[in-house]
Amino acid sequence: MSAPSEPNPSSPPSAGTAAAPGASADAGLRRTLTFRDLIVYGLLFIAPMAPVGIFGTLQAKSHGAITIVYVVATVAMAFTAYSYAQMVRVAPQAGSVFTYARAGLGEGAGFVAGWMAMLDYLLIPAVAYLFSGIAMHALVPSVHQWVWTALAVVVTTLLNLLGVRAAAVAGFVVLAMELAVLVVFVVAAVWVLVTDGAQRGWSEPLTGEGAFSTSAVLAAVSVAVLSYLGFDAIASFAEEAKDPKAAPGAPHGKGGGQRAGAVPVARAVLTCLVLAGVLFAVQTYLAALLAPMSADELAAHPAEQGDAFYTTANTAVGEWLQKLVAASKAIGAAFAALAGQAAAGRLLFAMARDRRLPGAMSKVDAGSGVPRRALLGAAVVTLVAAVWAARRDDGLDHLSSIVNVGALTAFGLLHASVIGWFWVRKRAERPNVLKHVLVPVLGLAVVVAVIVEASATAQTVGAVWLVVGLVVLAVQYGRRKGGETGGKPGGDR
Repeated sequence: MSAPSEPNPSSPPSAGTAAAPGASADAGLRRTLTFRDLIVYGLLFIAPMAPVGIFGTLQAKSHGAITIVYVVATVAMAFTAYSYAQMVRVAPQAGSVFTYARAGLGEGAGFVAGWMAMLDYLLIPAVAYLFSGIAMHALVPSVHQWVWTALAVVVTTLLNLLGVRAAAVAGFVVLAMELAVLVVFVVAAVWVLVTDGAQRGWSEPLTGEGAFSTSAVLAAVSVAVLSYLGFDAIASFAEEAKDPKAAPGAPHGKGGGQRAGAVPVARAVLTCLVLAGVLFAVQTYLAALLAPMSADELAAHPAEQGDAFYTTANTAVGEWLQKLVAASKAIGAAFAALAGQAAAGRLLFAMARDRRLPGAMSKVDAGSGVPRRALLGAAVVTLVAAVWAARRDDGLDHLSSIVNVGALTAFGLLHASVIGWFWVRKRAERPNVLKHVLVPVLGLAVVVAVIVEASATAQTVGAVWLVVGLVVLAVQYGRRKGGETGGKPGGDR
């Protein structure tokens, strides 16, 4: 039995059942998402062609070994995915890493994990919306990019407010479109390679141009892992996932309704990472073989790096493919933001349900079954950040430089939570050294290495956000202690 001040992950709230302590009676989410829906949300947030925007940068950093960079990055992120799969079985709730850190490390660490993840979940959609606005402005220059950016926020927010199923269906259509464009690129690239041959050696995307450089590959990996941010959002839908093995009318999963989302979410997190890794490796390998500029040339001309993938598509195949990829990125970025906004809403909902944020955001709309106020709160913050950045020439640089530290810090606490729950607190009958110590330690090492490689701006913003979170935590702790000593039952709970 957990201490009164600790969460009890063995009895989390579930849709249609009793809510967490302090939650409102209508705080249950509906189990409507299938395994396919979870994969759709994960791949949407990641984006199947995520390497397009940083292809040139990674080519230059890795000395041409971009494909091996993504192979290594997939393995590196697999440690985090595995830790998610471990903890979602412990606490299958909407709060994701906020809930997991509470379980493994305690209330304070849980708040810090949720607070740091909030920075990422609110700003990554803003970056995606800005990408969409920039791409649409390039296609329709007469309309300013901030207008396209704001329009993308409004449209996707309305879809999220309609309900998780409606958003999942729309997301599936867009994801199918993105995958179709990727297939067109792959087929066209293979055709050019067969008929005209490669611009580079067939092994160069794996070994690099000239001598292989381990340090260069690792430096590029620290950037490439950021392409995967988003697969973890799947865990936010644990209370809305259906167990496909549950009998009709029966509680889902072996542990009943409270465990319903654990198995499909764990499988979806791992599956999504593997799928993304394969897609990233294939497209970067083909693009690297056809690239008109070498890695050294890209390194010498940084201004060419951002358009390197588009330039490759245009030079090797034709302008039609370049425009097709650009249009796909414009639409895909907006729907990546849709998935991110949905995940942000669930995080805010879970933290509000635990009285860590204003309780109004813990309400679930009776008609749509979504946390409407939490979604609108996330949408407002994202809209302000995205439009602000869209109206500045350096807006993208400012946003993109700070979005990652929050997620990476939360990942670090996730790995620590696995060790805390299974090994320190010994909540499992037989803690496994490999699964519950070695894997999370390696994952933590990867996270620390990436944070160290982050820009000074990102580190500064992350540190300031952390300090603000610690102040908020201290205030909340003081209020609860004051409520207890003052004779008020439950403090602010």
